[in-house]
Amino acid sequence: MDNRGITLTGSPGCSFGSLDSSPEVSSMNAAEVRFCVRCGSELKPELRFGKLRPTCHQCGWIYFPDPKVAVAVLICQNDQVLLVRRVNEPYRGRWTLPAGFLDADEAPVAAVARECLEETGLKIRVTSLLEVIARQEHRRGAHLLLVYRGEILSGELRPGDDADQAGFFPLTALPPLAFESTAEIIQRFLESKDGRR
Repeated sequence: MDNRGITLTGSPGCSFGSLDSSPEVSSMNAAEVRFCVRCGSELKPELRFGKLRPTCHQCGWIYFPDPKVAVAVLICQNDQVLLVRRVNEPYRGRWTLPAGFLDADEAPVAAVARECLEETGLKIRVTSLLEVIARQEHRRGAHLLLVYRGEILSGELRPGDDADQAGFFPLTALPPLAFESTAEIIQRFLESKDGRR
């Protein structure tokens, strides 16, 4: 399968990124979960639903690791893209799209608007879903990344939260990027913008 992925039915311009299997990495792997959240008993690996899963033999609770979901927004103005510089590891000091993890109680569109406001001081309107990337780039990273297009409604550009700088950069002259996915998203955007998609 090529790395541009599959076009989603009913969502013009929306595509999956690479669906290649990544190494078994997780924010919390099953070996790290040792005690039952219900009764406190020690968990033991047991074959459940086709996999070895930490299972409580006292109350029957089974640990199912849930995927981490993150959101990002691509905002372009005058052939420049909005980026923020990370203050946290991994890739501290490198640049990325405004992004962050989805909270359990929020919709993805609300999450991306919140993250952009926290990291850039800009209030945005989400215009479309651009991509869904199913790949974890590092141990603490998301398993799924929902990438949206957005436009600025109001605010003054200023870094905040886990970004120490925010700014617009020419699409063809980017600073050092934190993640492969950021470079891929921008490249695919350039290709679609230039009519080569």
